Amino acid sequence: MSRPTVAIIGAGASGALTALHILSNPQGPRIFLIEKRQGFGVGVAYSTGNADHLLNVRAGNMSAFPDQPAHFTDWLRDRDPDLLAAGFVPRRTYGAYLSGLLRAAAMSDRAAGRLMLVNDEATSLIIGEGRPRLRLAVGRELLIDALVLATGNGAPEPPYVPDGGLGASPRYIADPWAADAFRHVAPEDAVLLLGTGLTMVDVALTLKSIGHEGPKIAMSRRGLLPRRHAAPVAVPPDPLPPLPPVLSAALRIVRRHVKRYHEAQGDAADWRAVIDALRPVTRGFWQALDTPTRRRFMRHLRPWWDVHRHRLAPVVADRLTAMLESGEITLKAGRLRAFALEGTGARQQVAVQWRPRRGNADERLDVAHVVNCTGSGGDLSRNGPPIIRSLLAAGLALPDALGLGLDLDGDGRLIAADGCSGRFYALGPASRGAFWEVTAIPDIRVQAQQVAAAICRDLG
Repeated sequence: MSRPTVAIIGAGASGALTALHILSNPQGPRIFLIEKRQGFGVGVAYSTGNADHLLNVRAGNMSAFPDQPAHFTDWLRDRDPDLLAAGFVPRRTYGAYLSGLLRAAAMSDRAAGRLMLVNDEATSLIIGEGRPRLRLAVGRELLIDALVLATGNGAPEPPYVPDGGLGASPRYIADPWAADAFRHVAPEDAVLLLGTGLTMVDVALTLKSIGHEGPKIAMSRRGLLPRRHAAPVAVPPDPLPPLPPVLSAALRIVRRHVKRYHEAQGDAADWRAVIDALRPVTRGFWQALDTPTRRRFMRHLRPWWDVHRHRLAPVVADRLTAMLESGEITLKAGRLRAFALEGTGARQQVAVQWRPRRGNADERLDVAHVVNCTGSGGDLSRNGPPIIRSLLAAGLALPDALGLGLDLDGDGRLIAADGCSGRFYALGPASRGAFWEVTAIPDIRVQAQQVAAAICRDLG
């Protein structure tokens, strides 16, 4: 009897880890692991060649496998003990770890005849008589029994203000991760960085590494910057109690927990340890919130969550501080109002109309380039890859109520327009609306294991 077949779209961390967990089941299905980019196992996040781009999680918490917490540190110790001692390693090193795991699995006996690597882009799913057919960009069709969307972060949402033609000009850099994103940026050019989170920090470091010396202006509504990681605490806080599905009450509990931790441990306590202790309860808390409460979280608390939960490696935080103190980066809090292109050719400038936070009048900035550093966009019908746009158009998938990703059941199955959940799954950023925290390896590795288990159960 032949094995069923699952297609995994995306071979970054989410897709690679899902494939590895499926392969660990001797009775599991065959796998088509499909990736449009060069390289399997690295994705956008871990394919950066810039040594200044470090992991935002300590190496000790970056194992690919939930039940083998020392797996990555053991791998790193054998190859570069000095990097292990630093705590936060280059993202390209972690990419080498993931791609090595996938390469070893592909060569193993358990993967013989089960793992097929496909360097192409999935564009649509055809449902008719018989098994679903997955169409690829080159025109090839694959017969499958299940589908996994592991497509990673979507493109950033464009700024929804009058842009005066900026969006269609080379002065606007929509994707800072594109290989040639900064080819038009001269060393002395003034650059506006939209967003003040982790992507902005990466872009600022990239610009510095390629010799950019001009002004870098980072702007967001609140002007909040990611906090830095601190040294691990000697005594961790007590586990958090269950959080009620009321934002104000949950916030009081977390603040009280921080206060009691400081009272018990004094200077040895650190609020970061309490924030980290939220990880085991975050998913349940999010799923207990109704949609209006989730919307209030997104509007009022998400900016604060992001900067406290997703922090910078200390050495990166030091570099950011030095760039701020030297004036190389200027931080602005405010709201964009409009863009206009002025002049032509090499002398063309972008006039930026914006209003400072709590200000009553608009102000103007003149820059040479605008870089979108706002991070992953949620509207997959516009910003998602072709396969997701196709599934949405066909009613085989639905956006979640907040527009963060796709509507899923508790096991990560897509919920279709008719309310049914079939053998189509999603994980990683596309599942944020259902599970919220699914962007870091400590969360993705658990989700990948759970989705793989669901697939093996569903396919028998």
